[in-house]
Amino acid sequence: MEDRLVSNLKREEDQVIDQGLRPKFLQDYIGQTKAKEKLEIFLKASQLRGESLDHVLLYGPPGLGKTTLASIIATEMSADIRITSGPAIERPGDLAAILTNLKDGDVLFIDEIHRLNRAVEEILYPAMEDYAIDIIVGKGPSARSIRLDLTKFTLIGATTRAGLLTSPLRDRFGIINKLEHYSMEELKEIVLRSAGILNIPVDDQGAEEIALRSRGTPRIANRLLKRIRDYAEVKGDGEITLKLAHRALELLEIDRLGLDKVDHKIIEVIIQNFGGGPVGIDTLAASTGEEKNTIEDVYEPFLLQKGFLSRTPRGRIASVKAYDHFGFSRS
Repeated sequence: MEDRLVSNLKREEDQVIDQGLRPKFLQDYIGQTKAKEKLEIFLKASQLRGESLDHVLLYGPPGLGKTTLASIIATEMSADIRITSGPAIERPGDLAAILTNLKDGDVLFIDEIHRLNRAVEEILYPAMEDYAIDIIVGKGPSARSIRLDLTKFTLIGATTRAGLLTSPLRDRFGIINKLEHYSMEELKEIVLRSAGILNIPVDDQGAEEIALRSRGTPRIANRLLKRIRDYAEVKGDGEITLKLAHRALELLEIDRLGLDKVDHKIIEVIIQNFGGGPVGIDTLAASTGEEKNTIEDVYEPFLLQKGFLSRTPRGRIASVKAYDHFGFSRS
């Protein structure tokens, strides 16, 4: 898989950018109005009662701000946050060590929580419900269970695949929020805010052009802003205008809907080689030179969301909209 600018998956350079651009407080967080409004109420209510916030589950596509929102919740609670991920917790003992080291009121953030080992997940059940964990000491007939009490803490779980969470785990979250893709206006506001922090001169139209091609994802908007800044400094006077942004994005081969050359290749293969489909996923993977799983997990979701592609029992079919957007005749 190529290193795509419009991929919503996290890259190393994103971590450097994100650290400086992430808002610290709920009032500075742009977009996700419904989720923000509910969290604000729940946070204030827990503070009035002097209690820890109930456990929170955040789910939605990558790049929409789940980690940022978790950090904001911890800041609003004046609490420390411990960040880990599902794949990083390999054994029940690893999770037990993390839980027993939490202080009263701390936040534990587990990214990709759907990838927790089942044995590890079972440790979480009593920890979330009763703030205690059960540890088995010894082996064989002499083995016994010891219950260790934990301090009150808030677990924030983040996942891009909410359907893969087991029911017992999902049911233990008191607050569940789905993060949606951002509107063009919200992304424009994010681009202008990021440009201000990074001292990048950008006008309204330039910011709007970047927002239009960011696939509804702040991570992609910030990444494009950085690349277009490079273009502006070398090919222009440093300011990102509509004309310059357009030229830079054309050079990067990202069209007005945020589709790149890989998206174009997939649709073109379906239309030109297979008459618009249906075409099986294995055949499509062989024809495009991409991995089957990569097409299903990385490329297809946005094409499906935009209505350029449909999945049928017989295979993938290019829509009428795809013919029109990519300039193919339907005859």
